[in-house]
Amino acid sequence: MRLIISLKCCSSGSAKIIPKYLPPAQVLLQNVLALESGSRLYGDKTTIMRDIRTYQSDHEAVVSDMKPVRLAVIGTGVMGRKHAEGIIAHSRCSLVGMCDSDSSHRLVAESFKVPFYQDLETLLARERPQGAIIATPNGCHATVAEQCAQRSVHILIEKPIADSLSEAHRIVQVADDTGIEVLVGQHRRHNPLIQEVRSLVRDGALGKLVAVSVLWALLKPTDYYETDWRCRRPGGGPTLINLIHDLDSLRFICGEIRQVYAQSSSAVRNLEVEDSLNISLLFESGAMGSILASDATSSPWSYEATTHENPYYFHTDENCYHFLGTSGSLAFPKMELWRYADETRSGWQHPIVKSHSKVTPSDPLNSQLEHFCRVISDGETPLVDARDGMRSLAVALAVLESIQRQVPLTLAVS
Repeated sequence: MRLIISLKCCSSGSAKIIPKYLPPAQVLLQNVLALESGSRLYGDKTTIMRDIRTYQSDHEAVVSDMKPVRLAVIGTGVMGRKHAEGIIAHSRCSLVGMCDSDSSHRLVAESFKVPFYQDLETLLARERPQGAIIATPNGCHATVAEQCAQRSVHILIEKPIADSLSEAHRIVQVADDTGIEVLVGQHRRHNPLIQEVRSLVRDGALGKLVAVSVLWALLKPTDYYETDWRCRRPGGGPTLINLIHDLDSLRFICGEIRQVYAQSSSAVRNLEVEDSLNISLLFESGAMGSILASDATSSPWSYEATTHENPYYFHTDENCYHFLGTSGSLAFPKMELWRYADETRSGWQHPIVKSHSKVTPSDPLNSQLEHFCRVISDGETPLVDARDGMRSLAVALAVLESIQRQVPLTLAVS
């Protein structure tokens, strides 16, 4: 953060008048640019150089105190490795160790040049991380969270927060008891596209939200289901592995879900878990929702394929969500906004036109990691805390219970 300025580039012309609307930091920036280009300055050169030296001194002191946040990764599967890659690439944090019960995964830690542990207590005692990312199977989340909490280690826990509400409540309780922060890895909430949709819906750009339709259809590779836990309850199947993301996004965008009714089929793979399902939703606002989902179809319509968020997926130029309102509708993720050309003349006989909402993309996993670091070092409030993560789990479990009982289910308010 060092400002390198050559005095010989300063203009000898008269100083420019400082506009009243410019804040001091912006004036300083404008003068730095003017010094580098030889343009006229805002104000007296001597005063400007003094302000620059003061800025340098103050900010270098701050930067020197910003030590990387010490993070550990627990679970060295696909997501654990992905999190480790993100930490290694980020200047705000450092990877101090990895833990997995399978000793053969030692090679994963060695590839990142960090210590490997089979015993979590030993890692926590020796490496003293400030935060831990839990990427173990869902059924282990609560036990791992409790071990971290007892040593005051903040946690980012992969979705779903647990595989049952009782286990999720254990995490909520230990966080309350110990004062640690819990961030649930619903990373899509950090995607600028999702955040823009939320703003458009909640700010009334579509009028009153009437309905939302989600199509999630793709083909998982054959070897995906060679991993045993993915084939059976309680943690397997697309509802808890995949659709909990979409259910959470819909809660984030549209508000709380009051009722669910779902049907499923396992006709393609004949596994214990579903491969296709249809979910009907009723939101607290009165809006309706539907999700048609399958992980056994050759299809270009899924969040993963259409948002280009994950480089592992083949990317398609399609939409997968449609939000329908009284004044307009939105197709996501292409951000196609449909409204009547003349707001005073609406109805099926009048022209309806398409515009686009511009969004600057960014990697949501990286944004989530930065947020976790700020939660630890700056006291920032988690975007998805343990209670919020438990509510999304409750919706997903209600979907599975509705399938089993073949009845609609009403969710508790809290």
